[in-house]
Amino acid sequence: MTRDISPHEFEQLVEQALDELPPRFADLLQNVVVVVEDEPSDEDLDALEDDQNELLGLYRGIALPNRTFDMLPALPDQIAIFSGPILRVARSRAAAVREIRDTVIHELGHYFGLHDEEMIF
Repeated sequence: MTRDISPHEFEQLVEQALDELPPRFADLLQNVVVVVEDEPSDEDLDALEDDQNELLGLYRGIALPNRTFDMLPALPDQIAIFSGPILRVARSRAAAVREIRDTVIHELGHYFGLHDEEMIF
């Protein structure tokens, strides 16, 4: 577990991961917000298929391929990145930075309609 990343720096690392997205993906992000939360809620944990692992992030919304032109305007989709679990599983500062990046990319994969088994992150 690493504790040398402050909440402010954690948020900056999430922003950095978003800033480093290739333009062809970043340009497709519409009506989605990425937030940092300390811990997942009980409802969030219900989304876990495996109770043995920490929930590092969660996509809340309707994936792009599942949207239709006649859908009513919706609140922004949300990607939650959970700082507590990430900092608990990371053994070093470098591992935490890598896990933040990987979690952001993984959850964005869900936004684009990918399932866990289709992603390497």
